[in-house]
Amino acid sequence: MLFDTHAHLNAMQYNDDLQEVIDRALEEGVSHIVVVGFDRPTISRAIELAEQYPFIYAAVGWHPVDAIDMTEDDLQMIEQLAGHPKVVALGEMGLDYYWDKSPKDVQKEVFRKQIALAKKVKLPIIIHNREATADIIEILKEENAAEVGGIMHCFTGSVEVAKQCIDMNFYISFGGPVTFKNAKKPKEVAKEIPLEHLLIETDCPYLTPHPFRGKRNEPSYVKYVAEAIAELKGISFEEVAQKTFDNAKKVFGITR
Repeated sequence: MLFDTHAHLNAMQYNDDLQEVIDRALEEGVSHIVVVGFDRPTISRAIELAEQYPFIYAAVGWHPVDAIDMTEDDLQMIEQLAGHPKVVALGEMGLDYYWDKSPKDVQKEVFRKQIALAKKVKLPIIIHNREATADIIEILKEENAAEVGGIMHCFTGSVEVAKQCIDMNFYISFGGPVTFKNAKKPKEVAKEIPLEHLLIETDCPYLTPHPFRGKRNEPSYVKYVAEAIAELKGISFEEVAQKTFDNAKKVFGITR
């Protein structure tokens, strides 16, 4: 059993062949998928998919790149959807200093508001981090995000940062980059951090793993992430698949 903890099947890249993509995932042993919404259209579609497929769950939040667009109505919508039986996390949320659409202070404010909401509704959070590690760690500490914990999505930081995140009740999640030959940090973290703190994901349609790098990603490819971690740790694929599956069910509070 494989659990893709972060997928964007709500993206337009799947408009023409979504069912085929889902069928391939099931054939490859992917039994659970969390579809992540990060603005109004993608949140709405994530909920639709979660209601349509018993093995798909939803996360709802607001992406830092679009923080400048978020209104109080949007925050209220997220709070309302947090009570949906198939919503298992808030996010993705965080900071993104690569793109400059939203000022840093606005990103930080929206991030803090979503952490506070997660604590209110008692759901874990999914963290997006791009070139903003120090500020993310600071905000997580100041807002006591350890109260709900969650996932460091598509982690590319150092072993030291990974340990800081684990101390705050966060799992470290790996996607396609851990399969890249030149991805030194993800490989080091995957090797050093105990399996009990790890998750796997695709972030599809992005970050496609080797050997399909450059093409559209999809949940069936999450097996390549598990294989890479198994090789780095010198353990079986089955052990990685089972433990990351158990970890995902635990962090999301899924019992079935």
